[in-house]
Amino acid sequence: MKLHFSITAAEELRERRGGRYVLYSVCLEGFLLGKARYSQLRRWDAQLRRLFGSKVPAFPPKFYLAMTESMADERRSQLEQYLQNVTLDSNITKSDVFIGFFRKLQQDTFKIKTQRASLDVYLADGSSIRLDIQTSDTAERILEVTSYKMGLSRELIGYFSLFFIQDHSDGALSVVKKVAEFELPYVSLQSMKELHCKLGIRKWYMDPSLDTLLMNCRASVNLLYMQAIQEIERNWVKPTEEEMQELGFLQKTANKVKFLELVREMQFYGYIRLDPCLCDYPEVGCSADIYVGSNEINCCIKLPTNQTKEVSFKISNLRCWQVAFLGPEKDGEEETLELRFEYRDSDTWQWITFYTKQAFLLSSCLKKIISEQMMKASKEGQETEVKMPEATKTSNKPSIQQKQFLPVLYLGEDFLFSQMKRIVYLRK
Repeated sequence: MKLHFSITAAEELRERRGGRYVLYSVCLEGFLLGKARYSQLRRWDAQLRRLFGSKVPAFPPKFYLAMTESMADERRSQLEQYLQNVTLDSNITKSDVFIGFFRKLQQDTFKIKTQRASLDVYLADGSSIRLDIQTSDTAERILEVTSYKMGLSRELIGYFSLFFIQDHSDGALSVVKKVAEFELPYVSLQSMKELHCKLGIRKWYMDPSLDTLLMNCRASVNLLYMQAIQEIERNWVKPTEEEMQELGFLQKTANKVKFLELVREMQFYGYIRLDPCLCDYPEVGCSADIYVGSNEINCCIKLPTNQTKEVSFKISNLRCWQVAFLGPEKDGEEETLELRFEYRDSDTWQWITFYTKQAFLLSSCLKKIISEQMMKASKEGQETEVKMPEATKTSNKPSIQQKQFLPVLYLGEDFLFSQMKRIVYLRK
């Protein structure tokens, strides 16, 4: 599945001998992963092509004349598209050439050499596991070591992932991003120091019924139990007073399995809650609390009149979505992000936009929901089809001024309820 790569900046620099070159800022889910030259990416492409041949997408051609501004922007766009497309093949993303390139890119960019270090991985109850690692260890490796220390069955590791998390002084919890398997958590933490993030382990699936597959392992039950308590305390899960009393009793008796069976039936269990954000539905100027999980994006929307409205956007009625960089509102401010999706309500299609720094996380959650639905359908003997539309062969420039768009994910009408399932990416 495509990763959220973007190239947010292209900086022209001068070499010692007087020549000029462009340094591209390669970001993953909105965060800087590293800076690379065109020549570095081209050599990497050649290595991939020797291993995987025609499975590697076409690499942007070299310009032999001085680049104009429009040519430079076209190259940035083409390189971004290349990085996104190259991740479609899991054999490529798991190869030593792919992982080694990004390992070196991260370390060189942030000037962190390979050496021994300590790294804390936090659990949902606030405790942590201290690991002795190499600074060049990938998230996949660190997750494996963490799981081994906890006694988590190897076949269950895939149900969990590492995340960068923020704890706020008011008790709120923010999930900043899921850490990619090939990413170097130690290096990423150093590059995100100003956000005061910590590395945590959490479950990574959106269908609460999958809990049942983890009940025979004590370590996985402990992880789910700690996370459930954390989310109740942070008001992510919404038990009634009666349910709260029953949960309290089960917690006192340390009946973790029964606790999880009960909490599984409660509102928003298994959902990820995003930080409060702005939206343009049902009108411009609204704010929203967003919960994403199961088969919906659930929003508690506050209207400009201070009235509140609860809305559930069903994934089955969502045709496509897109993440865009809006750029800073003022000089010196951070870039803002939006996630916009096309939604059908009473046979009418409309675009709805959330303005949130967690746009990439929301997009990852939507992809996870769909992949789980597809796997479930596949087990029931239903077929899926993945193909690229003709539209991807045309323009690949942003269609709206001052917005840098990432791929649109198209689902098609009644995606989950019909058996004609398609996932396609379109760059406008």
